[in-house]
Amino acid sequence: MMSNKFQPTFSEKTHMGWSVLAVTNHIMKSSGAEREKFEFTLYLPHLPEMVFPNNVLKLVNQSSGHGLEFTALEALKLVDYQHESIHVANSSTWKEARADCEHIDKVVTPFDWTYTTDYRGSLVGNFKIEETKEEIDMERLKLKDPILFYADVALYEDELHDCGCSTISVKIRTMPTYFFILLRFYLRVDDVLVRVNDTRIFHEFGTNHILREFTKRQSKYGALEVPLAVIRDPNEIVQHLSVVYKVVEKLIMVD
Repeated sequence: MMSNKFQPTFSEKTHMGWSVLAVTNHIMKSSGAEREKFEFTLYLPHLPEMVFPNNVLKLVNQSSGHGLEFTALEALKLVDYQHESIHVANSSTWKEARADCEHIDKVVTPFDWTYTTDYRGSLVGNFKIEETKEEIDMERLKLKDPILFYADVALYEDELHDCGCSTISVKIRTMPTYFFILLRFYLRVDDVLVRVNDTRIFHEFGTNHILREFTKRQSKYGALEVPLAVIRDPNEIVQHLSVVYKVVEKLIMVD
């Protein structure tokens, strides 16, 4: 007899002195040790509908021990538990338009019900972090080099009680000469706004640093003159949003 128990998936790759591990596992249950850990650690009155507590993307430099890690718990630690993140000029009109939304009362409570996070990944080891004008070479990323390893790891998601969508996931591809990571938080609040927080991470093998670009993009819903299908596709809508903040950092691995 076959078991219905979810079997975690482990994907691993070692290349140019870096080991990469991607784990995808089950959604958090409504009770149990995993939920208790999250509720004890976080100050949030509610967790997202779908949290993947054991999903992880982890990279380690085998010689130095420096690394990067991406988890749902660390992402949720940066959700504002004291203030809501959406500031609408005409809030009464918005509330009237969204009167059927169960989350509407949370807008005036100290809790960001959109689960917006500025999470950029967790650093392992000793890094010197400095801002830089150096940019990730996006044209290089478009070259048809062979992909040695690819993974797409979901961290959490919430449909905001049918008022939109809030989701964060991390993708990696390892190429012969570099690895590239995209950590993306996507938020859509219907008839209000669309927001995307992107963290792009690039490392060329053989160098002692990692480039990390963090960009916040956001536009009001009514200002987006694109089809609904585009608005609901994070990969498509991102190019139509206004950049409200951007920073590029050089993460230097220090002995």
